[in-house]
Amino acid sequence: MQWNADFYTQKHAFVFEYGAGLVEVLAPQPGELILDLGCGSGELTAEIARRGAAVVGLDASSDMLARARQQFPDLDFRLGDAASFELPERFDAVFSNATLHWVTAADAAIRQLHRHLRPGGRLVAELGGQGNVGQIVAAVLGQLHRRGYAQAAAHWWYFPSVGEYAARLERAGFRVRLAQHFDRETALTDPETGLTDWIEQFGQQFFVGVGASDRAAVLAAVNDELRPVLFRAGQWMADYKRLRIVAEKC
Repeated sequence: MQWNADFYTQKHAFVFEYGAGLVEVLAPQPGELILDLGCGSGELTAEIARRGAAVVGLDASSDMLARARQQFPDLDFRLGDAASFELPERFDAVFSNATLHWVTAADAAIRQLHRHLRPGGRLVAELGGQGNVGQIVAAVLGQLHRRGYAQAAAHWWYFPSVGEYAARLERAGFRVRLAQHFDRETALTDPETGLTDWIEQFGQQFFVGVGASDRAAVLAAVNDELRPVLFRAGQWMADYKRLRIVAEKC
């Protein structure tokens, strides 16, 4: 997955804008040390810092980290993969918005989160839940299949149910305090190209091995197919289903 930091901040600011509500759940306190896992371009890392906590932003994309450092040069941003990162600190809390559904090695990531928390430390996370963007995925795969491409699933995402993810956390030594699965239809930024922009940013892997003309045809056909259901009042909507987790290290 290649992240275009400019495209992300211009076209997909809703990702960190919606994450502001998750910062309220985190309720960072002065004197705490917090890890922002999957910090992206750093907006939520900065919001946590504004609440008085010390914060480390971690991301696997060097391009996104470059943007974060440019925007917030006084903050601490580091490169690392969620399933294998190693940091010397132990944190009072780990915060993660719209990141863990990109980590298919879910158990490895959960173990790393547990290792990097102090006893009693908390995990506050939101990720795509079971059925997330199901209509978009089905439409793209269907149009690819019609053109002879054999992609069977969006295997690069992990959208778990409440029961599945809570069980993984408990096996790793977390006590799950809150687990919510909820619908959150999300308005995409551009009223005309919002759906195509979303697919091109977040669904690049649909088109591995797909020629440019077929790619354009698939995107056009998906727009036509989904317009009756996901385009309302002059606005493209994504059929998001979110999983919100609050857990503590036992």
